[in-house]
Amino acid sequence: MTDNTRKPVPFPTKAQIVEFINESPGKVGKREIARAFALLGPAKIQLKKILRELEKDGKIGRGGKRRFATPGSMPDVTVLEITGIDTDGELLAKPLSWQGDDEPPKVYVAQSGGRTAYGLRDRVLCRMHKISAKEYEAQVIRQISEAPSRILGIYQSGGDQGRLIPTDRRAKSEFIIAHENALEAENGELVLCEPLPGRVFGLKPARVVERLGDTNQPKAVSLVCIHAHDIPSEFPSEAVEQAENAKAVPLGKRVDLREIPLVTIDGPDARDFDDAVFAEADMDENNKGGWHIIVAIADVSHYVRGGDDLDRSAYERGNSVYFPDRVVPMLPEALSNGWCSLVPHEDRGCLAVHMWIDKDGKLLRHKFIRGLMRSHARLTYEQAQAARDGQTDEVTEQLIETVINPLYGAYDSFLCYREARNVLELDVPERKIAFNEEGQVASIDKRQRLDSHKLIEEFMITANVAAAEALEQKRQPCMYRIHDAPGLEKMEALRQFLGSLDIKLAKGQQPSPKIFNRILNDVRETDQNHMVNQVVLRSQSQAEYNPENIGHFGLALSRYAHFTSPIRRYSDLLVHRALIRGYGLGEGGLESDGKDFADMGDHLSKTERRAAAAERDAMDRYTTLFMADRVGASFGARINGVTRFGLFVTLDETGADGLVPIRSLPHDYYDHDEQLHTLVGKRSGFTFRLGQTVEVKLMEADVVTGGMVFNIVLSDKDVAKAAKLGGGGRRPKKGHRKGFKKAPKSRRRTR
Repeated sequence: MTDNTRKPVPFPTKAQIVEFINESPGKVGKREIARAFALLGPAKIQLKKILRELEKDGKIGRGGKRRFATPGSMPDVTVLEITGIDTDGELLAKPLSWQGDDEPPKVYVAQSGGRTAYGLRDRVLCRMHKISAKEYEAQVIRQISEAPSRILGIYQSGGDQGRLIPTDRRAKSEFIIAHENALEAENGELVLCEPLPGRVFGLKPARVVERLGDTNQPKAVSLVCIHAHDIPSEFPSEAVEQAENAKAVPLGKRVDLREIPLVTIDGPDARDFDDAVFAEADMDENNKGGWHIIVAIADVSHYVRGGDDLDRSAYERGNSVYFPDRVVPMLPEALSNGWCSLVPHEDRGCLAVHMWIDKDGKLLRHKFIRGLMRSHARLTYEQAQAARDGQTDEVTEQLIETVINPLYGAYDSFLCYREARNVLELDVPERKIAFNEEGQVASIDKRQRLDSHKLIEEFMITANVAAAEALEQKRQPCMYRIHDAPGLEKMEALRQFLGSLDIKLAKGQQPSPKIFNRILNDVRETDQNHMVNQVVLRSQSQAEYNPENIGHFGLALSRYAHFTSPIRRYSDLLVHRALIRGYGLGEGGLESDGKDFADMGDHLSKTERRAAAAERDAMDRYTTLFMADRVGASFGARINGVTRFGLFVTLDETGADGLVPIRSLPHDYYDHDEQLHTLVGKRSGFTFRLGQTVEVKLMEADVVTGGMVFNIVLSDKDVAKAAKLGGGGRRPKKGHRKGFKKAPKSRRRTR
């Protein structure tokens, strides 16, 4: 007799459920999961509970129609933007809209017959096929739009027609320019072009619409970056006229601060001074060892009113953009370097905050006023620090006892509070470019960080905290500066990476700056310091502007809003307007109810990222220009990025970045481990790890695109080892994939 009674099926673990969702080609629902694990009746109810828990923990994300997928995974159908071609000739793209905290997955666009049918920045609607957690293949359904209407590049003349060499390093193809469409551009000139329909000898035609000047001029670098990142660089005539018609701020009902010895402390090349500081010992018997501090900020809201021509152009820009050789300001020069700049010995309108802190640097109370001030001195960071260290000059000799020493006294108290809060202390050096008299790059050095820099930073942070507190107390809209804690997925990846270095990070531990600081302190004097700092930095979320407050993780603050730089950040101008309305400080206050702050915060976060990308691009291009005559030279370097197509390295001497293509590594199959940030040779055992010190040789320095290519210099022992394996040849070229065949396991390896 046969027993037809079904035996109970073991209920799957959370790990098994997550693995099934991760490995499924698309989003799956509760029905598909239950069917996969043969769950019936009460087990389905238990499954529903488990799925809720996994979603709450961030292990899975919810898609449409009650379906689940890996957090940050791609929808089945989405719009992509073509970004370029990789070293294997495969067409790459990125999602036009990406909601995840991490970088979007790498997307390979299936091509027909090996022909690249789409150009840089073309937009295509695609059906997505998941290869792995970080890789997708896309099949084009239809093209949405052509690439943007303008391309920046170098014009090369020749015969009846010329060529456009795009300055964007992602562009792999040139453009044909007929003589009649060249606008009399000269050979080697920087030009702005628009594509024309059709093809000539397989290349798209274009015509010159604007000549931008000689590319041999060093200042052409920042011009390239301004156009490449769509940075608005020309003000509307109405905004310029409004700025040039501005006049001095009268005292009126303002508080007269002109006798208080407020000073500005900035870099030697600064031209816009938007903050001034003052400190004195607090005489209150109940606050022994405490300090009274004033931070005065340029009153931009007096000149820029909501909805006027200046306001519209400032909002479009979102912020000033700082290049090594120039600034693209948020406000016209008549304001940014004129009436809104706290130049010494001239009356200027300001919005100021009085703050009282205790001996441990904790903010006790604050008071905002609208005033008229007069800066008593314009100091540089180096000048202020030299005076503090006993080397005064004519200016600082008069200020050392009354101004400079009290500022440093308050700073010492701030340091106590900073340490008590456990602010995240990352060691990530910045580069500084110096130019000679001809405007050429003379040197690239690490930017010096003095106590005077940190002093101003702490004064500004405390003023920003006071602004956020004040707006909450006055029940006014606030544009917070928020910074979320790292997500669970990033923490788990960090835990596994640190584990490979025998650095312990408990599984499931809630992230806090204190935990990160402990790890960073443990490696500070070791060879792992640079590598661990980089990985911890990459685990962090991006800061952004938002009217919904979640605090600032990195600064360990429960509330924070940018208040101190309204000349160069529109977010600060919004905070000023809200404070003026909240305190009843006269005209120029906020007129809206703040309902549009969410959209505005999103816009300002994007303009900030746009500016940061343009500034990085300029640094890279100037560095390439500086290195161009050193091709063939060898340098000490560190690996700062490990990818499936090669290594990114940073030179010790200049901080220059470049690529080591995987084809230049010793001939082998290399497994790429994303979590451990390594490339490991299958036969040779050659291992390249993030943070590893290497010697590299500069092979190419393309001044047009700003890209540099390096090769790893092997030791004699490794050279002999590589020779036995068959040398360091180029890896075989892969054929183009068609359709949606599942990639073989070797697809995740690189040679």
